[in-house]
Amino acid sequence: MQINHPGRQVMANMGGNAWAPSAVALDMGKHSKLFAQPVEMNTVQIEEVINRFAATAHAAERAGFNGVQIHAAHGYLISQFLSPLTNRRRDNWGGSLANRARLLLEVVRAVRARVSPGFSVAIKLNSADFQRGGFSEDDARQVVLLLNELPVDLIELSGGSYESPAMQGRTIDGRTLAREAYLLEFAKDLAAVARMPVMTTGGIARKAVAEQVLASGIAVAGIATALADVPDLQLQWRAGREPAALPPPLEWKDKTMASVASMALVKRRMRALGNGDTAQARRYSPLLTMIIGQFRMALLTRRYRAWLTASA
Repeated sequence: MQINHPGRQVMANMGGNAWAPSAVALDMGKHSKLFAQPVEMNTVQIEEVINRFAATAHAAERAGFNGVQIHAAHGYLISQFLSPLTNRRRDNWGGSLANRARLLLEVVRAVRARVSPGFSVAIKLNSADFQRGGFSEDDARQVVLLLNELPVDLIELSGGSYESPAMQGRTIDGRTLAREAYLLEFAKDLAAVARMPVMTTGGIARKAVAEQVLASGIAVAGIATALADVPDLQLQWRAGREPAALPPPLEWKDKTMASVASMALVKRRMRALGNGDTAQARRYSPLLTMIIGQFRMALLTRRYRAWLTASA
């Protein structure tokens, strides 16, 4: 189970709290107002979040999962603490990289203290934020060295955030990423210093590319997005078939909406898989799927706000 805290990457219409290391709002251009204005967390709230991660991991083990992945990438809360762009604190949780990494390390320690020795604990970490002045490749290398000293079973290396969605093959810092295995070069450098197995992801959808990843010294090639499109992809590879497992990228002028539509397509395919229906998966309209996704999110948000009110 992947466990996560969104931090500042939460929609404004959800209400409730938008906690962050510092009160730095998302810069999404004309879409910025869709996201909540974050408030800087105090030390009590930081400790609460650490305890919540540990409690969630404990609940996951009791529910039958055999491991958790702590999400410290993609601009979510732990990633926000790691980045100097979003962490402008002057206490023990900000400033130096050691301080900015403190939340991640304390979450790992707290989770390990609540689960059994055989329960797997993995980390999803950005190889870089792909934003000028943000979490860099060298920062990632230093964090991997810190994680080497803890009982971590796997590190998955990804990259980007809502502002610079490198995990979808796009950046805002001028760097161009290849269409498939676009985070492989960063992962190879970090795998060279990691004591634990390393996984990378990012657009891998062909057998030859997956084999290239494994031949590069990476232990695991992540193909989740491709599996949402072709759920038996690895079985087809074994049978000698090479189905097209990724739709073409959306080249919309509005890059934010293109990212939203891309995520909506994957979510819709996953819901179809859950319902045992895959026949129409390849013919989904990105625009219509995005509209359906927004309508669905509006209904879920209304239900969530009603729950918040009742809980208060």
